[in-house]
Amino acid sequence: MLEQLLPFLTASILLTLAPGPDIIYVLVRSIAYGAKQGIVTALGLVSGIIVHTTLVAFGVSAVIKQSENLFLIIKIFGAVYLLYLAWQVYKSDAKIAFSAEGVANKKLGSLYRQGFIMNVLNPKVGIFFLAFFPGFLWSSELDTVWQFYILGLVFMFQALLIFIFVSLLADKISVYIKSHPKSGHFLKWMQVVVFVLIALLIFI
Repeated sequence: MLEQLLPFLTASILLTLAPGPDIIYVLVRSIAYGAKQGIVTALGLVSGIIVHTTLVAFGVSAVIKQSENLFLIIKIFGAVYLLYLAWQVYKSDAKIAFSAEGVANKKLGSLYRQGFIMNVLNPKVGIFFLAFFPGFLWSSELDTVWQFYILGLVFMFQALLIFIFVSLLADKISVYIKSHPKSGHFLKWMQVVVFVLIALLIFI
């Protein structure tokens, strides 16, 4: 179990640290209105992961019960999709652009709902989980649904901790990124390497 969870946790942390839309939104919200708003937004975003985990858990588990060949097709799809994401990041601009302009102040309840809805209604999150999670199942005997939920909880926990860290240090992080233009290039290549490595790990 640990042989799979540790690589999964490492990959999850690296992916969460990469400058995706969620972490940048938490950063911008924290810069504009303080750490509390960033943390509440993060709670909403992370809560949405439960929905995607549930869909993937029951969907893929049903496929596994029907045919191992279908499960292999899912894993191949996952590897191809992750390589596609690596290619998209490779082609993208390495510059990290964020601005607090136009970010409206909201009540905490509204922020939580917004973060939750943003995550749940983003089809890319579901597709990514479908590509990412199946490669880290560790037992053919333990119920696959529970394995998916464990992976989902691990991903949620590390993402929430990182988002909280970003919220609390938002001002310092933004100053560092602005004063170190090459940090964007580092994070870009980190994303590319992580996507490629996960694509390879799926079949190891």
